[in-house]
Amino acid sequence: MLSLLNPRFLVVSLVILLSIIVFWFSEAEASYQVYKVKVVNEFPHDPKAYTQGLLYAENDTLFESTGLYGRSTVRKVALRNGKVEAVHEMQSSDFGEGLTLLGERLFQLTWLQDTGFIYDRHNLSKFEKFTHHMQDGWGLATDGGVLFGSDGTSTLYEIDPQTMKVIRKQVVKSQGHEVPYLNELEYVKNEVWANVYVTDCIARISPKDGTVIGWILLRSLREDLISRGYKDFEVLNGIAWDRDGDRIFVTGKLWPKLFEIKLLPLPPNAPLIGEINNLCIPKPFFLGKLES
Repeated sequence: MLSLLNPRFLVVSLVILLSIIVFWFSEAEASYQVYKVKVVNEFPHDPKAYTQGLLYAENDTLFESTGLYGRSTVRKVALRNGKVEAVHEMQSSDFGEGLTLLGERLFQLTWLQDTGFIYDRHNLSKFEKFTHHMQDGWGLATDGGVLFGSDGTSTLYEIDPQTMKVIRKQVVKSQGHEVPYLNELEYVKNEVWANVYVTDCIARISPKDGTVIGWILLRSLREDLISRGYKDFEVLNGIAWDRDGDRIFVTGKLWPKLFEIKLLPLPPNAPLIGEINNLCIPKPFFLGKLES
């Protein structure tokens, strides 16, 4: 029988322990992919639009929800020239938030309320008000069956679009770290993509368990706008996916441009990968409810 104090036993145990540690770190390093972006096209975007929700319909048509009291809207927008083709102006007491399209119906959330509205996509007529069961209304997306919602926390909700009741919720984490301030959402190829408020990052989330499986870094878009003399625009917010054309579009609050982007994976040893927590996971620093 091998004694626990036997040097050979200790060496073997140390080797096993080191192997486990190396394996654990390797798994941790490989748990998500990080991407930078290349701009494929850029299009005009209303610089007065406080973008809260964005989606691609078809035939180069976007639907957009905008916020701010007295300025909130739901609008139909031509992708190529940024022209607003139809608009529904909301009551001054409502602050528009996330938006998604399911069938012929547009679902929209409002900020600081547990209510939202449903519109006819063809004429933007409002024909139904609903109550949801999230802490607040921030982001909204759909896979064609259920709705995915965010409320500014690290929780991702699944909602029955018929009853608007929460049928599932999970905490979004990146390598064990909760990711707060999940904002505008988009469903892309079996993933939920989320703008993380006050960052230039998009989290690619597995809806199965809430794990972040990828990070998209978009600081270059902000830097590009600044270099061209644009100012007074706010945070990144707005993701739209053209399913048929497999195109991704992004913009932000009061941004003068909407960008079509291509993802470029960074190599595993890229310096930015070690900075993900600092770049993409903000520390909770607000006592009250954020204006998303």
